[in-house]
Amino acid sequence: MSDTGTVRGNEFVRRIRDLGNERGVEVRWVAHRGKGSHGLLYYGSNMTTMRNLKDEVDKRAFHKMLRQLGLSEKDFE
Repeated sequence: MSDTGTVRGNEFVRRIRDLGNERGVEVRWVAHRGKGSHGLLYYGSNMTTMRNLKDEVDKRAFHKMLRQLGLSEKDFE
């Protein structure tokens, strides 16, 4: 996470994309249609649901999303 301990959704997606590019893993962001701001983030065959990309990701959600993507916090640094 950043120096302040928080990260916004768009920063999370950007860093996961960078990690995928480094490792040769396909990363896709699929925005949900219709109302709401949720979307799906795919890292290879793993997937997680994300809220609004402009909002900060809370600590518990951050760790849960990394776990769903098969990543650790060290991978994210």
